[in-house]
Amino acid sequence: MINYRISSVEGYSERIGELVSMLEHTRAVTLKDISDLTQMDLDYLTDEESNSIGALLMHIASIEFVHQVITFEERDINSKELLKWQAALELGHHARETIKFNHLDFYLNELALVRERTLSQLKSYSDDWLFEERQWDNGVRHNYYYLWFHVLEDEISHRGQIRIIKRKLQQHN
Repeated sequence: MINYRISSVEGYSERIGELVSMLEHTRAVTLKDISDLTQMDLDYLTDEESNSIGALLMHIASIEFVHQVITFEERDINSKELLKWQAALELGHHARETIKFNHLDFYLNELALVRERTLSQLKSYSDDWLFEERQWDNGVRHNYYYLWFHVLEDEISHRGQIRIIKRKLQQHN
């Protein structure tokens, strides 16, 4: 059942608990939206330049993974990690060629594994950590709260794309 209240989740500092509540709500809605999809639905392309729902789900997992590395380990992803996640991060042609023929359980597992680490790691941080300022190479300042907000907005944005693809699938069938 989806929780439609934002509150601080027990086991986390107050603001991080609220962030966890938002992350979990966002994911619950995404999972509800994809719960009935077949492997063919997950691979469906609306045109030759589009992304599949499966690729978008892997993208959601990849963005969260990259933000784990950036915020929890304070580094960029390495070449080994890039091998696993590059197609999902970039989407487009490479994703169309490599992210396919997987059943829903594959994507659910990838999303769950990444989220499990996020939730586990966030338990060890305080609210002050969310507001720690960093600076990108281009001089733009940001904080960890913004980076985790981006994880939320990215999933919500791609869930909108997934809904559009599902509507086109219904028209196609």
